[in-house]
Amino acid sequence: MGVSPLTGGMARAVTVENAEGKGPFVLVCDHASNFFPPPYDTSLGVSEADKSAHIAWDPGALGVAKGLSESLDSPLVYTTVSRLIIDCNREESRADLIPCLSETTQIAGNQDLSADEKAFRLNLAHRPFHKAIDKLLNRRKDLGIPTAVVSVHSFTPVYKGNSRPWEIGLISDNDRRLSDPVVADLKARGDLTVGDNEPYAPSDGVYYTIRRHGEDRQLPCLMIEIRNDEVKTAAEEANWTNMLAPILARAAQAGFADSNGGADA
Repeated sequence: MGVSPLTGGMARAVTVENAEGKGPFVLVCDHASNFFPPPYDTSLGVSEADKSAHIAWDPGALGVAKGLSESLDSPLVYTTVSRLIIDCNREESRADLIPCLSETTQIAGNQDLSADEKAFRLNLAHRPFHKAIDKLLNRRKDLGIPTAVVSVHSFTPVYKGNSRPWEIGLISDNDRRLSDPVVADLKARGDLTVGDNEPYAPSDGVYYTIRRHGEDRQLPCLMIEIRNDEVKTAAEEANWTNMLAPILARAAQAGFADSNGGADA
């Protein structure tokens, strides 16, 4: 099932929940939805099967992100249109901002777009998404609320014929204040294969949102990737929420301590 909260055509392609939450995180979910509002429900040339597949969204990611938002009393910002319309986790200048090829699937309706169409899509979701995150972070800074930024994603078990053994991957770049303790806690369980910059790394071009809102602001930050066969049901999403919430809370405390408790450190 897709997420389709838009009302009045394409008036709202980004949602903010629990904006007043006083917990230690701002949570983001870049690829939360596989909703295709008109005209994109027919104009992209993708099948109904493609619309449900991982190329269109990150299945299970929003359920976990919502659970973490509630458990950690932290704001959540998420997109409400498919990443095949525009990918909010890509720089505006990147070729795959509006993908013409996703894994092995051609997206015919994204070929040879006009400048006006690209601008429309940027203003539909990409710019409002990042503006909403900036607004939350600026407000929390003004209020002196220590903040870490965490994005929640999911990944497919097999990509271009290659199996991925990790149930979860933690993606980080220069700032490892969150990733080091989270990786250590998850590995200590003994029942998980944990990826450290697997199945993706920042060098793959997938780190835009976290770099922009976390590292560029010198905030503790982390990108979480859960294999999507682990979050097929609400119960599985809840299991991951319950596992991750205390681990993230401990990591945030350690991260803020490393930063002398500064709200924008």
